[in-house]
Amino acid sequence: MADTVIDLRSDTVTKPSPEMRRAMAEADVGDDVFLEDPTINRLQDRAAQIFGRESALFVPSGTMGNLTCIIAHTRHGQEIICEASGHIYNYEMASMSAIGGVLPRVVAGQDGILSWETISKAIRPRIYYRAQTALISLENTHNMAGGTVYPTRLADEICGKAHDAGIPVHLDGARIFNAATYLDEDVARITKKFDSVQFCLSKGLGAPVGSLIVGSREFIERCRSIRKMLGGGMRQAGILAAAGLIALEKGPKRLQVDHDNAKVLASKLAAIPEITLDPAKVQTNIVIFDLKKSRWSAADFLQALGKRNVLAVPVDAERVRMVTHLDVDGSEIDKAAAIVREVLKP
Repeated sequence: MADTVIDLRSDTVTKPSPEMRRAMAEADVGDDVFLEDPTINRLQDRAAQIFGRESALFVPSGTMGNLTCIIAHTRHGQEIICEASGHIYNYEMASMSAIGGVLPRVVAGQDGILSWETISKAIRPRIYYRAQTALISLENTHNMAGGTVYPTRLADEICGKAHDAGIPVHLDGARIFNAATYLDEDVARITKKFDSVQFCLSKGLGAPVGSLIVGSREFIERCRSIRKMLGGGMRQAGILAAAGLIALEKGPKRLQVDHDNAKVLASKLAAIPEITLDPAKVQTNIVIFDLKKSRWSAADFLQALGKRNVLAVPVDAERVRMVTHLDVDGSEIDKAAAIVREVLKP
């Protein structure tokens, strides 16, 4: 029998649990475009409750969720301030410009984390012949910075000063429950001052599909129309929401296991001479390491790793990302690290 594949490409690769599959098969459904799917409605109500918001909206993906919020907050010809290595700028098909009609103004953060001082320098002056800053977008945890987390006090400061300047703040909180786990704080508290939040059910929490937007009732109703325009009007989508409800209730409770596994993985990888990695910077479930000291490119290394049934993804020509999740246990983490050492052996 072939060896089990250890898939560390992302926490999106998890399979729905037997409990989720049963819930999906038995879900009470209706037409969500008519607002008649009871399971969708229950998921949205529960998400709003958990985040302490008036309303929530289920969307097929985090990319659609972010774009929907961007369109709701802005007008064509305006600008959005976002972090240079952020997901909405690098991995969402330039949708904010191609569809939303707005321009990203990127600024680099320290390990992906922005400060108000950095952001304020990028805000456009209020001159009629300059594109105006319409929105600030933060990412927590920050994917391509290795799952780094915004301290709540810093996020509050950015939101407060942005609001003083008349600018709303959106949170790409795809992995916000990982951030809450790391901070040992409630998601409602750490996202309280944001005008809108998008979070994923299919990253870390174990659902097969879906994300949610939370915000004020008025904002979510605006987002509902935009979601329909983008092709996100769903019918008997309660079969997806049923899995999402289980993910929302049970997924956050076990994220510390993923964080612990990431720490172990990072420590073992950092001990390999050909790898550059600071395990102290690994806060959540994402491990990014540099192969510059080795003879390998990221592409060649990943090909060799794949032949030994370990999967990961490149960040660039010299860096690799591995993500821990509920379908990879501690013994597989140890095995993956040993295989990496074997592949890189001089």
